[in-house]
Amino acid sequence: MKLALPLIVLLMTAANFARAETILLPDDPTFVKLGKVIYDSECAACHGPNLEGQPNWNVRNADGKLPAPPQDETGHTWHHSETQIFEMTKYGIQKFAGPDYKTDMPAFEKKLTDAEIIAVLSYIKSRWPSEVRARNTKMSGG
Repeated sequence: MKLALPLIVLLMTAANFARAETILLPDDPTFVKLGKVIYDSECAACHGPNLEGQPNWNVRNADGKLPAPPQDETGHTWHHSETQIFEMTKYGIQKFAGPDYKTDMPAFEKKLTDAEIIAVLSYIKSRWPSEVRARNTKMSGG
């Protein structure tokens, strides 16, 4: 899915990404709106339409895989820096957990642009309570 974004927003995001770990734009309505559209089409089937994740997300299935975790404040996504979340989404969990790690979570490197990944993650972060957002921003260098 390749969605056009205004050039100025892309340049601003690239500059933000290059200078600090804080890369998400949860207060930018353009990115949040785009992120919701992409989330609904690419993520909601597993992570839930309300970011609620799958039941028993922290208990491995018979196939050794963990169900999709919630992306809201009840999950663990916000415990990672924005850069870590971005890289896990782009390159896949195996890059960090090792090639033998079993997961249904795909890498989005060949499916979404960096700006689209940032938009999705910005949408997710926009849904977290303010205290969770602040803690995540602080651990991300902001």
